Amino acid sequence: MSDTLGIGIIGCGNISTTYLRLAPLFRGIEMRACADVVPEAAETRAKEFGIRDETVDDLLSADDIDIIVNLTIPNAHFAVSKQVLEAGKHVYSEKPFVLSLNQGAKLAEIAKPQNLRIGSAPDTFMGGAHQLARHLVDSDAVGKISSGTCFVQSPGMEMWHPNPDFFFQPGGGPILDLGPYYISNLVQLLGPVKRVTAMTSSASEYRTITSEPRSGDKIKVETPTTIHAILQFHSGAQVTYCASWDVWQHGHSEMELYGASGTLHVPDPNFFGGDVRLTAKEEFVNAPDWDHPFSTANDDGNANYRAAGLADMALAIIEDRPHRCSDDFALHVVEVMTGILASGDEGRFIEITTTCARPAPLDPVAANGLLA
Repeated sequence: MSDTLGIGIIGCGNISTTYLRLAPLFRGIEMRACADVVPEAAETRAKEFGIRDETVDDLLSADDIDIIVNLTIPNAHFAVSKQVLEAGKHVYSEKPFVLSLNQGAKLAEIAKPQNLRIGSAPDTFMGGAHQLARHLVDSDAVGKISSGTCFVQSPGMEMWHPNPDFFFQPGGGPILDLGPYYISNLVQLLGPVKRVTAMTSSASEYRTITSEPRSGDKIKVETPTTIHAILQFHSGAQVTYCASWDVWQHGHSEMELYGASGTLHVPDPNFFGGDVRLTAKEEFVNAPDWDHPFSTANDDGNANYRAAGLADMALAIIEDRPHRCSDDFALHVVEVMTGILASGDEGRFIEITTTCARPAPLDPVAANGLLA
């Protein structure tokens, strides 16, 4: 097998530029082609990044494409990933992976007989800050984690995104859009979730777009925009998770984990870097030196290594080992998120039926091994 796999993209919206721009940082992958239902969008991206534009059908049959990255809107993730697998190619999807357990099971049924891999963003939990947090949890630096809090709250997405409609439709909302970052990180830190409970609401029936070019347009809100949830983990930890697009300002930190001998402060899981802080009981202490390459600022002052999960999957295929952003892991996160929404809708505890292994840690040596 070649030491580099050919990558194609379906879906040439905003996020495609991130993958195309950052993919050259990594070993094992080479961006070769892109496609979109709007041919002009694919043509624009292809010219911008020096790859070829294809029709979707031509991309699915291209001999030099091994993995297709599914960057379509959430409601299309399942159908496009199914199409990719049926064409005999590995697929790596943007988050959320799918929108139901049934969809995830159907994709696995197609992939396994063909020995095809399925992967899914987010890969930010592979960032230097979150892998340091993983190291501290695994080394018992703050003792057994018994509880924690997570907050991701803002006024919404209609102020910056040019076409924010899908954020407020089923498959969007702050749980399915931002929850993958937070819940993936919690699962890689604490292990799988046992059950969830939640209350959900929306502050308004319509949102008014203030970004260009559609400023003044109204969007009907069809999914909850404020969610207060509690996650109980098999480890015994319970974590309060609050996600909202109805908050102008707040003073909560993104993620805190409370252990028997101290507290672990974890930065925003939407990013690869940030400051990890910990205490010994009440007093802050220095975190160990952790020279992780995915903490290094490389993108306008931020550490941005999106496509790390894609590269890890490609190298895992080449090296015949498990990949970290696996379908089992992603599907467990999906069940937790959809369970939270179901709990809010039905007013009851939701037992989580799936489980997963914690992804293998990515220490500095392993992370350097992913880089070109």
